[in-house]
Amino acid sequence: MSPVTRFVNAIILPVDGRREWFTGWLEVTDGVISGIGEGAPTQPCDPATTTVHDLDGAFLAPGFVSAHSHIYTGGMRGVAASSPLYAWVSDNGRMLAGADPDTMYWLSRAGAVDHLSAGVTSVYNFTQSRVVSVFDYETSTLRARSVHPVSFVTRQIDGVADSGIRFVTSVRLDDEQLPSDDAFAGFDAVMRHLGDSVAGEQNLGGSVYGAVQWSSAAVTAEREKWLMDRYGITNQAHFVETAEQIDIQQAKFDWYDEAGVLGEDFAFGHFVHPTARMIERVAESGSSVVWQPMSNGRLGSGVADIPTLLRRSVTVGIGVDDQSCTDLTDPFENMRTGLFTQRAVHSDAAVLTPTQVLHAHTLGAAQAIGVADRVGSLEVGKYGDVVVVDPKRPDTGPIWDPVATYVLACGQRNLRDVYVGGTRMWPAADELLDELRAQTHGRMIASAAKAGVHPAVIHPAAVPPAAVRPAAVD
Repeated sequence: MSPVTRFVNAIILPVDGRREWFTGWLEVTDGVISGIGEGAPTQPCDPATTTVHDLDGAFLAPGFVSAHSHIYTGGMRGVAASSPLYAWVSDNGRMLAGADPDTMYWLSRAGAVDHLSAGVTSVYNFTQSRVVSVFDYETSTLRARSVHPVSFVTRQIDGVADSGIRFVTSVRLDDEQLPSDDAFAGFDAVMRHLGDSVAGEQNLGGSVYGAVQWSSAAVTAEREKWLMDRYGITNQAHFVETAEQIDIQQAKFDWYDEAGVLGEDFAFGHFVHPTARMIERVAESGSSVVWQPMSNGRLGSGVADIPTLLRRSVTVGIGVDDQSCTDLTDPFENMRTGLFTQRAVHSDAAVLTPTQVLHAHTLGAAQAIGVADRVGSLEVGKYGDVVVVDPKRPDTGPIWDPVATYVLACGQRNLRDVYVGGTRMWPAADELLDELRAQTHGRMIASAAKAGVHPAVIHPAAVPPAAVRPAAVD
């Protein structure tokens, strides 16, 4: 008999476009939502195969989808705390240049578990390229700091997979930093590893890590289009994220447009400083935009004009971005930061609603990265990925508007449980968390030390003694 998980007595936020909330039940069979409805379920359950969770009036909502994450970055929180994007990118690159493939495994696994702990059950993950780079202001390109074997990327996939989260794997071609044959061969090897090593339910697909913002020639866009067609995959590109060198960034938009990349399989990450013509082409082409409100604020990148994009019927998703420039993998704070910033910039409390930002961090995010057929809302046939959020612990008061209470008043303090496919993934075992802490602290400290960077405070219980302050190397 198939295992069944049944949730009852819940305030359900389905994010299905039909109703905002209702009190009722939801059932997951073999990892997929098999039933959902108001009130109490009418069919009895088999106690031998069914686990019943009485939620006692807690919220049951879709697991959050982060449509834009760099999942390996949790060991660099607080770095470059007052720097803009390009300086921050370079500091990250210097600290990671000394890492090895196993370090990337542990950083990725820890980052994925951190996402799960925040209620993120599906993620678009930009892997760290095997070419670790810093930004060159003179050429507006990425300059290689260190070059690693393909396993530097494939071990990241292994780490994310071992966490239990669902994920899209985004891979950069590095056609400027590597000989073209080597770049394409490396991309092929990563895609093969992804297909061969990750279970179908977890593997939400591969994607191109769009790199035209960092490139010097239009051929990069043409090569990315070739990869999209070859593998039948999507592409998400960081674009016009920062006001730094904005004229140079905007001028590269036509490279993507002329290469035929724009369309339903393409998303612009950030898109903070587009021209009116760029917005027009995104709307015409059916491309999506992925918004990172917390990291845009932390890096001083600017405020994306989300209301205009929504009025133009552009699909907008939200991502939590880097754990080293958002610092908290917290979709609740991410939604609120975006909502409040938009209202403040526009001096209009109605310019964006709680319903809209919840949609953007769940179903909208899934739509933007091409996985809305499987995740992002509570509907029969989709994966049973849910979060249980209890507004009574700590208490948030009477619930006048369930969606408003969920978005505006709840947070990590109210997050009780996280399920992927009906299986409880968070809270996690203490033994796992202890190992992740030790591996992440020790390995990140060791990598950064090779660039002469050391933490101000070291927690002895979290760091293997051999990894503390190793000798720096040039």
